[in-house]
Amino acid sequence: MSGHSKWSTIKRKKGALDAKRGKIFSRLAKEISVAAKTGGGDADTNPRLRTVLLAARAENMPKDNIDRAIKKGTGELPGVVYEEARYEGYGPSGVALIIDVLTDNRNRTVSEVRHLLTRYGGSMAENGSVVWNFEQKGNISVARGKMTEEEIFEKAIDAGAEDVDTDSEDVFVITTNPHDLHAVSAALEAMGLPAKSAELTMHPKTTIRVEGSAASSVLKLMEALEDQDDVQNVFANFDIPDEAMAAALEE
Repeated sequence: MSGHSKWSTIKRKKGALDAKRGKIFSRLAKEISVAAKTGGGDADTNPRLRTVLLAARAENMPKDNIDRAIKKGTGELPGVVYEEARYEGYGPSGVALIIDVLTDNRNRTVSEVRHLLTRYGGSMAENGSVVWNFEQKGNISVARGKMTEEEIFEKAIDAGAEDVDTDSEDVFVITTNPHDLHAVSAALEAMGLPAKSAELTMHPKTTIRVEGSAASSVLKLMEALEDQDDVQNVFANFDIPDEAMAAALEE
């Protein structure tokens, strides 16, 4: 497991997901509004909105929040106009980073992202210099429960998934074709396996092994980027061995 999947596991171990639920809801609300603005407020005819609503429900986002975000996107309620941007960069040890943002001030956001990269030993990169090493996938996390790895793999493939990552202690991470995320999640739920999270991600084609102080710096950079208000997602291609991970999390 590497990059975004490993970072998701790290956040669960640190308890960061519960501690930052307000940030998660804010991020989802922005994405819902932009999806509704670009493709309309009907999830049945708007694949992007359907996907983000899947993530919102997996996070137990209140229905009122969801409805309000949709109405802001469709213009039924006043709201901020957000602009989408994708930045590419490098972290410690040459770790490749994709940073997706929704912002109402691109100059402010790019300045803050550049500052964070520099602070933790990274740098901005030219467009296209990083993204080629990633491919878009769907990720669905389901609780392990009492299922064996063989059982979840069989159920996931039957539901239309591509693969299952079993490295995490508390969840199975199921990978799908990006266009199949909603259908696979629905099929799993019908099997009694509701998603703890469901999202589109960027999977790295190759990874960089990071250890020692560099591992700690990479994790601090990832957390700092995700704490930035305009950042929606951060994807990376690091691979940190378990022993290095344990040491980095203690710092």
